[in-house]
Amino acid sequence: MKILLSGLALLGTLLFTQTAWGQATTRPCGTHEAVGPACLLTRQSLASLPSGPLYWHLDRFASQEAAEHAAASTSSVVKAFGEVWLFTIESRSWRAKGGKHASPVGPLPVQPAQSYAAEYLRSIFTPGMTSPLHVHSGPEAFYAVSGDTCLETPEGVQLGRGRGNSLVIRGGPPMLLMATGKAPRKSFALILHDASQPPTTLIHDWHPQGLCERRFSKRKPR
Repeated sequence: MKILLSGLALLGTLLFTQTAWGQATTRPCGTHEAVGPACLLTRQSLASLPSGPLYWHLDRFASQEAAEHAAASTSSVVKAFGEVWLFTIESRSWRAKGGKHASPVGPLPVQPAQSYAAEYLRSIFTPGMTSPLHVHSGPEAFYAVSGDTCLETPEGVQLGRGRGNSLVIRGGPPMLLMATGKAPRKSFALILHDASQPPTTLIHDWHPQGLCERRFSKRKPR
């Protein structure tokens, strides 16, 4: 009976985690930044995108007013991790006026569409924590304020280490994201997708090879 109850509890936890992740792009982030699945900071509808190779620019500002003053038509202002951020989709050479430029992340492999949506997410993963298996209908980009990142797809593994590490993946392939460092991974993500398609879909027909788990095990303190 104890084994059965434990199994049911584990199944319930997994289902809750998968449901929470699936709702990440509909569940707004609260003011309390707790460890857990991703939540939606903001969503921006975009009738069109700038021409040429596109990058996600992250800039820190002293105030929301200053960030809004520097915003472009493809910018969003958010508050997270104790700071005001300006997120902008533009060419690599674009720069906001004022503020501190944290990073350009890209290029973003965007496919043609009649209109787009940019979903900006926030998450906090403890070391060893993973996302459920999922796919996106457009490219996803990651930027870690702290912690290390491991992303496994059928094409292999991508790694990002240290403050400011970033990764980009095209839309379509199944993926598993894992925090592999010794510190909590505090991060942002951008899903830039066809507005007529759901940004995130959970899957059950792909089995990772455990590439991120192996790297995490090697880096754990003995």
